[in-house]
Amino acid sequence: MRKNFIERRGKIEQMDRSFDLKFWQAQPAKARFDASWELIVHYMRVKGKDVRQLRLQRSVTNFQRPQR
Repeated sequence: MRKNFIERRGKIEQMDRSFDLKFWQAQPAKARFDASWELIVHYMRVKGKDVRQLRLQRSVTNFQRPQR
């Protein structure tokens, strides 16, 4: 038996996104991040790209005080 299982039934044309929004908003941040990352990895594999090269984008900025 599955725990924490949520299901919605109905005709596709009669459904809106309210169920999805409630479901994902009820999930902790880690679960949302993990699901997003899983989709990214799946997309990269479908496109035939190397998933070992995936990483979060980083930016470096240099702040300096103006010379007086």
